[in-house]
Amino acid sequence: MMADDPMPTRWSFQDFKFYYDAKFGRKKAEKNGKTADEAVVSNGGSLGIVSNGNPHAKKASEMAVYEQFRTEGQNQIHSNGFSPVNMDERPHKSLLPPFESAEMRTLAESLSRDIIRGSPDVSWESIKGLENAKRLLKEAVVMPIKYPKYFTGLLSPWKGILLFGPPGTGKTMLAKAVATECKTTFFNISASSVVSKWRGDSEKLVKVLFELARHHAPSTIFLDEIDAIISQRGESRSEHEASRRLKTELLVQMDGLTRTDELVFVLAATNLPWELDAAMLRRLEKRILVPLPEPVARRAMFEELLPVQPDEEPIPYDLLVDQTEGFSGSDIRLLCKETAMQPLRRLMSQLEQRQEEVVPEDELPKIGPIRSEDIETALRNTRPSAHLHAHKYDKFNADYGSQILQ
Repeated sequence: MMADDPMPTRWSFQDFKFYYDAKFGRKKAEKNGKTADEAVVSNGGSLGIVSNGNPHAKKASEMAVYEQFRTEGQNQIHSNGFSPVNMDERPHKSLLPPFESAEMRTLAESLSRDIIRGSPDVSWESIKGLENAKRLLKEAVVMPIKYPKYFTGLLSPWKGILLFGPPGTGKTMLAKAVATECKTTFFNISASSVVSKWRGDSEKLVKVLFELARHHAPSTIFLDEIDAIISQRGESRSEHEASRRLKTELLVQMDGLTRTDELVFVLAATNLPWELDAAMLRRLEKRILVPLPEPVARRAMFEELLPVQPDEEPIPYDLLVDQTEGFSGSDIRLLCKETAMQPLRRLMSQLEQRQEEVVPEDELPKIGPIRSEDIETALRNTRPSAHLHAHKYDKFNADYGSQILQ
């Protein structure tokens, strides 16, 4: 830095990082027989690189970083409430809220990777059946965002929603539909997102997660397989201290003194709802059962996965519906895949009998139609995977579930 230039008294995090990289992170480079020393000057609160008096960076990437920091500095709002440029325009919300330490900012940057940037492209209509679960989710998440005027006071929206049911019934699909339809900031959080090997980092990650969610409100925090994060406390002597602190921090953030008026929904999913802590069940105010598909839903799934072709024999949907009692949505998809594989297996055996090593792609024959014996073979080879514990979910739903009374 030049001797005549005064040192800036208050630097932002970006300014300090940029100055440190320019001062200590780069070596002198010789160009055209001369040495170009990078110097950092303070200019109106933003830092720039000058090389031999030329106010431009030596590399295009450095110039891009400089322009990014410069524009971020210009878009900041002064302490008097006015923006230095474009006062009529609303400033863009920063990606991260202001944190008290660089450590919390680092944790926030790691959690920002779990924000769903694009739309999962799953609509309510693409989910067959589950009308009660979809209606409750719309009432709890969609309507408060569309009509916030009605959801005030006693009718304030629910903050916690639990989706429970057998595996493969569509709990994650419902979460994707919420992310698609609600237009909220969607945090896809699993155990790996909030569990750290460093002491004290797990509860800090939970705290930073909720601060990020409040900063980007309205937002939805989806906790997949929540039973792996907050099981019952005190049930076993092998429970680690760090695990207990993580559970306590999650409970405090969901319903404690830090609770604010921002719309932050916690959407949780689990296959083992009876293993959740009682305090977490109280905070998850809406507990929605996602059951095994009913006959109408199973028929809609078969019609979508195995459509009838004009020149082929009709598919016995009634037989499929009757023979798949107790099948989950994933089991039905596996059954349809097994059915569609039968004509392909016959074609593969014909191709293997040929003497040519490789058949040109334009000469490959078409896959034959699905026969009735293909469906019977698929039914014999496919078994349901989640019907044995269905009564336990019904009992839990009778004790803790949320239903719409007609």
